[in-house]
Amino acid sequence: QVQLVESGGGLVQPGGSLRLSCAASGKIFSINAMGWYRQAPGKERELVATITSGGRTDYADSVKGRFTISRADAKNTMYLQLNSLKPEDTAVYYCNANVSLTGSYLRKYNYWGQGTQVTVSS
Repeated sequence: QVQLVESGGGLVQPGGSLRLSCAASGKIFSINAMGWYRQAPGKERELVATITSGGRTDYADSVKGRFTISRADAKNTMYLQLNSLKPEDTAVYYCNANVSLTGSYLRKYNYWGQGTQVTVSS
């Protein structure tokens, strides 16, 4: 019923920047919170940043000062600005949304996108 689509990944040199987007569509009554996660080869998925419906943000220590999460509520879209990229940032980045659905708005569900690859290499 809900689909999340990420875009904006790619290959960039160390110190470069990327902007990731996540567009949510479907029978969405409200979005309670959204977040970005990432998973590198051989490592478990980790939380990168979150943003609530009220605009409160939180970041992993490894990306504080370099990444910025934001959202455009009218489009049900979330963004992640990645600056000063390091090789250690190389991973598949996943969008996550906690939503209430139209027709069953008393329940909450988590949805995941398919991920977008970010590679930082010289």
